[in-house]
Amino acid sequence: MRKGDWWKSKKWECEYLPRKTFLPSHLRTFYHSAMLPVVLTIAGSDSSCGAGAQADLKTFSALGCHGLTAITCIVAEIPGNVRSIQAVKPEIVRDQLELLLKAYPVAAIKTGMLFSTPIIRVVAGVLASLKKLPPLVIDPVMVASSGAPLLKPGALIAYEKLLFPLATLITPNLDELGLLTGLRPDSQAEMRSAGKRLTAATGSAVLLKGGHLKGRTATDILLTPDWEEQEYSAPFIKGVETHGTGCTYSAAIVAGLAKGLPLPKAIGLAKKFVTRAIADSLKWGKVSALDQVQH
Repeated sequence: MRKGDWWKSKKWECEYLPRKTFLPSHLRTFYHSAMLPVVLTIAGSDSSCGAGAQADLKTFSALGCHGLTAITCIVAEIPGNVRSIQAVKPEIVRDQLELLLKAYPVAAIKTGMLFSTPIIRVVAGVLASLKKLPPLVIDPVMVASSGAPLLKPGALIAYEKLLFPLATLITPNLDELGLLTGLRPDSQAEMRSAGKRLTAATGSAVLLKGGHLKGRTATDILLTPDWEEQEYSAPFIKGVETHGTGCTYSAAIVAGLAKGLPLPKAIGLAKKFVTRAIADSLKWGKVSALDQVQH
């Protein structure tokens, strides 16, 4: 080993301090933990790990956050095929949330698949009871990319009455935007119009995702309650299985918010992250996955 290089083999160096700063292991653990934001996803478990809580955890880790999960459903699925769904008892969802939120300094929260009115009611009740609610991103998961329903009939009202009033940001895809507004947006202008309706109804910022619109670019639009707009565009990538795109995108936004970024900047960085995950997607025979780990 060359003189002066011995420090590279030590585990004392703290990545959050100037290089060649040495700390005993117990102090390194303290500084590392203090600087690592904690984020919570309230979502379903996807057996393929391409979407749901597993995709969220991979995204959190790739973006330098410590992820926690409150599991709402167990879903037997692979991209394009949802075989079965088993909901977790609402009281178990409540126990997960209460334990985690009491023990950890959660800096931001996202919701994914909530499935039913009882689960939505429990989640909203726990979050509303917090003295200070961290930034909350709601990905209103309703339909799988295969077309399988992921939300029980009647649960849409629970979203609107109980959860949306707590949101920092709502991130519906085009189909979900249509279900939430009663419209069928099929162009960027129609998407913007539907988004304004949702923003007015909820008082929350809304991210309109244009990936399902036809065109050479995938353009998303952030609408804020004070009617400011910001666009985020990336080249449209053809021929890629999009299972887990919405989960990955919203998880990346949450990671940015947990680090203290303003919402527009968090979305901009998340857009770049999810675009790269799509472009570098992995494939094994007939199944594939986004590269949330960013190999």
